[in-house]
Amino acid sequence: MARRAAGVHAGHRLTVPVRHFVKYTFLRVDPAWRRLHDEQRAADKRELIAACEDFAEGHLLRAFSLVGTRGDADLMLLSQAENLERIHELHVVLAQSGLMKWCTTPYSLLAMTKPSEYSEESRLEVRPAHGRYLFVYPFVKTRAWYALPASERWRIMQEHIKLGREYPSVELNTSYSFGLDDQEFVVAFETDDPADFLDLVQRLRSTESSAYTLRDTPTFTCISCSLRRALAALDGAALMQTATPAP
Repeated sequence: MARRAAGVHAGHRLTVPVRHFVKYTFLRVDPAWRRLHDEQRAADKRELIAACEDFAEGHLLRAFSLVGTRGDADLMLLSQAENLERIHELHVVLAQSGLMKWCTTPYSLLAMTKPSEYSEESRLEVRPAHGRYLFVYPFVKTRAWYALPASERWRIMQEHIKLGREYPSVELNTSYSFGLDDQEFVVAFETDDPADFLDLVQRLRSTESSAYTLRDTPTFTCISCSLRRALAALDGAALMQTATPAP
């Protein structure tokens, strides 16, 4: 996506790339919510869906379930917008929903897109849309990394990038958090094959760039699904209604 500038240069209209804010919001539901009446839980879910659908008109919003993959988070909402106010408004409206009154936010990662220093494949939008799984974690490099000459950092990263290309089934979305949040980067790997991702991460541990990693946890294994499916996984209500009876 690009925003067209008003001026014209050398007979061509200038375009200015638009960077996006990206927010990964992890929610944990109080177990007491599951003991509410079915009607109340259904109403709480509808309110949250309505808030998300309003934002999703013109913005990226994806839902992921963490039920069964983490013990401290049940649901992740990935939202993206060109300005921070829209992200803020989404979370204000979410807080008004019945379900959010029963939720805590154990993790929250804010970042922004920008071109990569090391690869021409970077994006100004985070676009996960196809893989069944999304692996997300905050990332911080050591200060020694930034003390290296730019040419040396570029050389080291080429090995890192080359290794990643050996796993074409794993697609990377990187966003940047310098000054915006506690981490420096948020990395999100999308794939249909968790084994490929596991093997890639294990091999990356042996690269030269890995020596400059200060922190790359916690890691979130997220299952891609519709928002309704992710909400149904919180209490199993909709799943029980549609399950095929056992013979």
